[in-house]
Amino acid sequence: MRRIGILGGMGPEATILLMQKVVKAVPAQDDGDHIPLIVDQNTQVPSRIAHLLQGGPVDPGPVLADMAHRLAHAGAEALAMPCNTAHHYADAIRGAATVPFIDMIALSVAHAKAQAAPGGRIGILGSPALRRTGLFDAPLAQVGLTAVYPADEDRMLAAIRQIKSEGPGPDPRAVLHDASCALLDTGAQVQMIACTEFSLIPDAVAKDAAAFDTLDQLVQAIVSFAKSAPT
Repeated sequence: MRRIGILGGMGPEATILLMQKVVKAVPAQDDGDHIPLIVDQNTQVPSRIAHLLQGGPVDPGPVLADMAHRLAHAGAEALAMPCNTAHHYADAIRGAATVPFIDMIALSVAHAKAQAAPGGRIGILGSPALRRTGLFDAPLAQVGLTAVYPADEDRMLAAIRQIKSEGPGPDPRAVLHDASCALLDTGAQVQMIACTEFSLIPDAVAKDAAAFDTLDQLVQAIVSFAKSAPT
């Protein structure tokens, strides 16, 4: 098994969920059958929302780069990060470590392409920062797909913040359900759960949506890399 470094803490419950999913994804008879992880549960990463949406002066990039460097120095053979919005700073992470970075955005776009009809519309259920930065737009456009977003960005952001502060309660579930239904009405049947806070409530999406969780795509890639032979 190859050791994976996790840039975590964004948010803490989402990082724990990733670890639980990795454990469940591996058939095991004993401890040694599981994937070794080095987890930096760094809750002090500067706010991505403040930097990207509110013009905050504190750039999370250098902190993420330092985390990547330390994880690689500690023996991680690849890096992964269970936060979609933080992938905006992926270049800083790649520049700080020589080990591969497992890109959740690229993985999710590839899965969307496999799920959607050519020219399809892909619903993005996540932070408003995803639209503002165009994190999914260009890679989806490159495979002939169009990203569409919930109209009520303030409500989506409030739901994410509520999950961070209070956990996954009924109000965020209602917000995610309404957003998913609204995206269905625009023709976006294939939808990404593209915020790892919303990964805590995946059952809240519209029942008729062909929804998938970007976190699950990352888990599959972590397992695949960990089981692969070193090159």
